[in-house]
Amino acid sequence: MTAFGRLPRLSASVAAAALCFAAATTVASAQDAQPGEGVTINMAQPTWDTGYFYTQIYKQMLEELGYEVAGPSALDNPIFYQSVAQGDMDLWVDGWFPLHNTYEETFSQGAEKVGTVAAGGALEGYLIDKATADEHGIDNLEDFKDPEIAALFDRDGDGKADLVACPPGWGCEVGIEHHLDAYGLRDTVNPVKAGYNASMADAVAAYEAGEPIFFYTWTPNWTVNVLKPGEDVVWIEVPEIDLPESTKGLEDAATMAGVEGCVNDPCQLGFPANDLVPVANSEFLEANPAARALLEAASVPLDDVFAQNAKMYEGENSEADVARHAAEWIEENRAQVDEWLTAARDAAS
Repeated sequence: MTAFGRLPRLSASVAAAALCFAAATTVASAQDAQPGEGVTINMAQPTWDTGYFYTQIYKQMLEELGYEVAGPSALDNPIFYQSVAQGDMDLWVDGWFPLHNTYEETFSQGAEKVGTVAAGGALEGYLIDKATADEHGIDNLEDFKDPEIAALFDRDGDGKADLVACPPGWGCEVGIEHHLDAYGLRDTVNPVKAGYNASMADAVAAYEAGEPIFFYTWTPNWTVNVLKPGEDVVWIEVPEIDLPESTKGLEDAATMAGVEGCVNDPCQLGFPANDLVPVANSEFLEANPAARALLEAASVPLDDVFAQNAKMYEGENSEADVARHAAEWIEENRAQVDEWLTAARDAAS
């Protein structure tokens, strides 16, 4: 009787253990779920390399969800936005808005913005070396209307200031070209539109040789790690906010407070601050709720991008280097990344 009397209790214990095991298995299965298994993502990245780091972070997170990620393929803005609308490309995480508003008509019929890599911290503007700014009292783009000021920055002997600008097809080219007309600078400023990194490397060398330099840049970018605003260079202001059609109505966002190294505070940069935003094909997002959820949840601090861009400038700039930097960032932020991945897996269940 005693032995038989214990049987119900043993059965209950076994049942409880089985339930616990089943629950643990369910949790493990949820954590290991691969909603992207069997799906290949065609991913793009821009032709400028300052975004390659966070592109790799997103790529590796998508791969943790089981997706096979082809690329990323480096594309100019117009080609990417047309390709993503048509479904030839699935996504990139390098939309600059409002700078890329000019492409919305191209992509909006088949693609959409989703999530935010970094909000409001992507700045654009013009800088010169601090020594020349201090010596000649230069604090505004309008100062370059003076032929004597412009001649200080003449690198090719034509009497015009040589401005390191943006290559054709980049979104920033539109703003710079608009400013040259709006502020009457065509006669005194020559925009250099060769490869940006090569032109900036030349400007850094000129600075190190004690020569004046004049350049456009954006953040995040290695330029502001190598040439420190407030120490080596200064942001100069524009005479008034005058935006191209693609960013009309955003005038208030073109003046920013607390810009380190600007000649004034608040700083009238002349370009609206940008959000870094993923853009993805709408049909792809509908078919892949896990990918959508990840894009909506994830983000990368700009300070981390600045630090990685500095490593690239110092020579760690191969594809393998960037992939390693991204993998290290993911592991350093594993708890947060796992939350994003869990949200993505939940969206697919």
